[in-house]
Amino acid sequence: MSMLKTALGGAMLAGLLSSAVFAQAVNDQYGFGTKVDPAELSGFFSIPPDGRGLPPGSGTGTAGAKVFAENCAACHGDKLEGNPAKGIGGDKLIGGRGSLATKTPVKTVESYWPYATTLFDYVKRAMPFSAPGSLKNDEVYAVVAYILSEAKIIKPTDTVNAETLPKIAMPNKDGFIPDSRPELQLYH
Repeated sequence: MSMLKTALGGAMLAGLLSSAVFAQAVNDQYGFGTKVDPAELSGFFSIPPDGRGLPPGSGTGTAGAKVFAENCAACHGDKLEGNPAKGIGGDKLIGGRGSLATKTPVKTVESYWPYATTLFDYVKRAMPFSAPGSLKNDEVYAVVAYILSEAKIIKPTDTVNAETLPKIAMPNKDGFIPDSRPELQLYH
């Protein structure tokens, strides 16, 4: 899953960047089109497992509890248990360790996701559902730290930032088989 997302994200970013370069060349040569400001491209990103591209900022689980309560609990529940019964459909975020090979797998951040950086990337781009991308970097780091601390992966007082996040060992980090197709190396 994450390998495919990384490959697709890389391809999309390459397409956007080459489009920007092409647009600039057309503008320079023919005098039409618009120049692309790097700030315009800053919203297009994909954070790989090694954390390249993580923005500045930091947060702790303790700080994240408040951000989660204000922005996430309505969909994901006060205790990160999800809210499918209320029709909101927010997924359960923690629990389910060891359940993936059973007849009733529970896919959560804790049981399924192999990289903590993927959690940051997803929250930064897609959450909260009602206002995707509206959280500041410190708020995203704090929410990520809160989810990871509630899953007992880190302590609530641990600081999560661009340096520490890629080093967090997720419970399912060895649950995926690397894709050995050589063409995927083009995206790294």
